[in-house]
Amino acid sequence: MGKVLIFSTHKFEWPFLHQSFSDKGIDFQMVEARLERETACLAKGYEAVCVFVNDHLDHSVIESLKEHGVKVLLLRSAGFNHVDLKACEQNDIKVLRVPEYSPFSVAEYTVSLLQTLNRKIHRAYHRVKDLNFSLDHLVGFDLHGKTVGVIGTGKIGAQVCRILHGFGCRVLAFD
Repeated sequence: MGKVLIFSTHKFEWPFLHQSFSDKGIDFQMVEARLERETACLAKGYEAVCVFVNDHLDHSVIESLKEHGVKVLLLRSAGFNHVDLKACEQNDIKVLRVPEYSPFSVAEYTVSLLQTLNRKIHRAYHRVKDLNFSLDHLVGFDLHGKTVGVIGTGKIGAQVCRILHGFGCRVLAFD
């Protein structure tokens, strides 16, 4: 693969992206700008662009990428609802995406959000910053013994069920 322009980069991604592309000997450039109609011109001279979920890839952007010589669209996401796939096909632009994320990390994050709300960690964090160590209105409840509903039992949902079962919850799942 020739040159790749990586849009919508965040500083935390730079080491990972640099290693991924450098290890494969790919000539690349990273920009913080989102890919949209106004920034598509940055892709001139690049064979591929690498984008994230907030980049806007409608028909006009895809046509602009084609005009600038882009042949491949690399998605740093599993989802592709932000990409006009029909326009990509019409403009001979190949689309590659992440096949999946770690179901363990997504499930663990899901349960951590549940616990954050239950135990009011977000409120406690702000109170401590204000040197307020009161526990008033911060007490949550035990998940143990509770019935929890999970909608969707794919790889991620099934892992969420296992984690909640480990907490001692009765799990009702629907798919």
